[in-house]
Amino acid sequence: MVEVNPLVVTPKGEVLALDAKFNFDDNALFRHPEVAAMRDIAEEDPREVEASKHGLNYIGLDGNIACLVNGAGLAMATMDIIKFYGGNPRIFSMSVAVRQRSR
Repeated sequence: MVEVNPLVVTPKGEVLALDAKFNFDDNALFRHPEVAAMRDIAEEDPREVEASKHGLNYIGLDGNIACLVNGAGLAMATMDIIKFYGGNPRIFSMSVAVRQRSR
């Protein structure tokens, strides 16, 4: 995934990307060791790094109720219910089934 923000057009009509962010699917990194070697965990949330070591996706939120779920659909439904009843999700963590392949 590539996020370019901001993208500007100069008075001369040139298109310039002033900043960009690249994100790679973790499940495909074993196919691209040259990309995996560029990972800089100092730029990542330490909680997300630790969760990834255990096969979890982790997203810290500002609420007061933790959500540990198995699947994005269940996560969204759970967070909707929490919000409906006046709570706020604090942590979104989803277990990831990783199929080991010979590499």
